[in-house]
Amino acid sequence: MARKYHWAFLLLVAVIFMMTGCSSQDSEKASTAAKTGLSKDEISNEAFKDLFPLQYDSYMKNAEDTEDTKYSGSVKRPKFDHDKEPYLPVLFNGYGFALDYNEDRGHVYANEDVRATLRITDKSIGSCLTCKSTAVPHLIEEMGDDYWGGSFNKDVWPAAEAMGHSPIGCSDCHDPETMDLRITRPSLVKGLESQGIDVSKATKNDMRNYVCAQCHVEYYFAPENGEVTFPWSEGFKPEDMYKYYDTVAKQRGFDKDWVHNVSGTPMIKAQHPDFETHIEGPHGEAGVTCADCHMPYERADGKKKISSHWWKSPLKSMEASCGTCHSNRDLDDLKDRVEKIQDTHMTALHAAEDVSISSHYYVNKMITSGVSEEKIKEAQEHVRKGQWFWDIIAAESAAGFHNPQGALESLKISSDESNKAILIATEELVKKGVNLEELKAEIEKVKKAVYDEKDSTKKRDYATNDYFPAQQPK
Repeated sequence: MARKYHWAFLLLVAVIFMMTGCSSQDSEKASTAAKTGLSKDEISNEAFKDLFPLQYDSYMKNAEDTEDTKYSGSVKRPKFDHDKEPYLPVLFNGYGFALDYNEDRGHVYANEDVRATLRITDKSIGSCLTCKSTAVPHLIEEMGDDYWGGSFNKDVWPAAEAMGHSPIGCSDCHDPETMDLRITRPSLVKGLESQGIDVSKATKNDMRNYVCAQCHVEYYFAPENGEVTFPWSEGFKPEDMYKYYDTVAKQRGFDKDWVHNVSGTPMIKAQHPDFETHIEGPHGEAGVTCADCHMPYERADGKKKISSHWWKSPLKSMEASCGTCHSNRDLDDLKDRVEKIQDTHMTALHAAEDVSISSHYYVNKMITSGVSEEKIKEAQEHVRKGQWFWDIIAAESAAGFHNPQGALESLKISSDESNKAILIATEELVKKGVNLEELKAEIEKVKKAVYDEKDSTKKRDYATNDYFPAQQPK
């Protein structure tokens, strides 16, 4: 009997503990509105400085142009440099990315860099600011579709300036009143909803991915209003997104980002699908979040533990970023393993890019040699697909590490598709009596001319010439 009452007493204590625990949690939640004293509409990063000095100081380290890792970094320089991707002015010819395409810098430079890029012109729309400025949520609320499709230079940027905006920062990811993680970009909500994911039920762990997924993703501008739209209804994999572009997007009226100047092919430009690549990779599938690796815990003042707000490659903070989980591994060996994965990936990427370049020029020769429109379009579809499957991998930031197997599979598809275009072209050009050895030699001449040009803004000019005249819709 005593034992029975003993267990009853313990059960009662447990129930009381749970009730008071919930009560205290509810009380804490109820009082969070006054936690910071900041307005719910606060968008200035500096407003958070005195309240969260350690996090703010950590965030400001993003201003440091630290030394690049082997395949990435934060030093502002063209991706066209010889040790980077020197043939991108060919592969993106006819599009702004062939004129100006720099390495990513820290988030604190977001507004400065979007104003400086030559890709922003008087034709650019408001959507181009979506992942740069803390004013964006308020601009969307106040302007509606006039934000998405409005003039970047004439309307949207001046409105953001008038609001006193900051570059990507505190209010983009945190509720200023409570500092709870939050989603401020409606495009992510809609993108996840297209996969049946209700963000209102997101766990804290989910949010440690989602706040990054607001921007580090593939997207396009909806044809009806210019809205930033995520191509996710078919899934996160490159083949899923390509299927979306080939079906859903076309039905909505979007079929291309630009027409390639060399091959005349309607192209899709991949953006920066770090979230999609990560979520399909081994770390993502294991429940590891973006923040676990890119915002590891640190002792900011030697005592207090905070999440680092200095977003950088985990290779630069391996003990904190990797050592927490891989405590049984020598970090030098682990770094070597990562770099070997990246070496393999980059070798495969450059090979896929090279055959993609050739496919564009083979189709150019089909056009100038009078091959039938039917065969040209057949080859162009393979060119389009071939470029998508390497670009969606090249555009993400991990040099293949986010999803090593998936990246290599995508690059294999890319090479296969580009080679299919070359095979179709070869069969048709032989019928026309074209000298294929001469064609190959001319391709190498163009590549050398692009490579040798020192002015990165002029490299694109050498991608076409008398032998390979520019191809645009008539």
